Amino acid sequence: MLPKLNQMLHFQIASSDEEEASIEYKSRIADDQEDGFLIEVPISEKSGRYKRLFLGDELSVYFISEDGIKSFFDSHVLGFKEDGVKLIKIRKPEPDRITKVQRRSFLRVPAELEIAIKTAGNLRFVCETDDVGGGGISFICDGKWPLSSGQQLECWLLVPFKNGSIEHAFFKGEIVRVVELDSGRKQAMIKYVSINDSERQKVIRYCFEKQLEYRNR
Repeated sequence: MLPKLNQMLHFQIASSDEEEASIEYKSRIADDQEDGFLIEVPISEKSGRYKRLFLGDELSVYFISEDGIKSFFDSHVLGFKEDGVKLIKIRKPEPDRITKVQRRSFLRVPAELEIAIKTAGNLRFVCETDDVGGGGISFICDGKWPLSSGQQLECWLLVPFKNGSIEHAFFKGEIVRVVELDSGRKQAMIKYVSINDSERQKVIRYCFEKQLEYRNR
């Protein structure tokens, strides 16, 4: 279900600046077009200040339906329109790209990041991810490690940022699927079952930076 005319949208803006990326804004849908929404100039929910958006800005958006369900989608700024007041055009999501979840379901990006794993049986090993995202990750490891669907893991992900800083993001995850690769190694798909918002924000910030990097190539 798509958001409707006059619906309030809440969103964060992709930024390499951690503080900026964590700020939540809100804006009303002023017009519903075939390929996008025209929204009013957004305002910070915390400071009450207006926020200027730029062409191509990546947005992580949610809206709340009448029955109280939060629905999330990714979007970006397509352009601007003057109609008495300045309006911003953002991409309208495909209905099947809207996720009804209690936490954001962000895009995943290909990434070879170092990750330390600890199993419930106290086995520990280090390997590399092959993609990361705000809702989960997948990693490639040596085939000798006993991994199976439903298994709980504690994970420490090494997250490098564009400005040269490096952070660790800790989370508890559950294996959704394990694939035996032709190389004899294993690929494990993980969903987050416990992650602090501050830790998740590190991963999201990294994904935003990588997405912007891909778009600028």
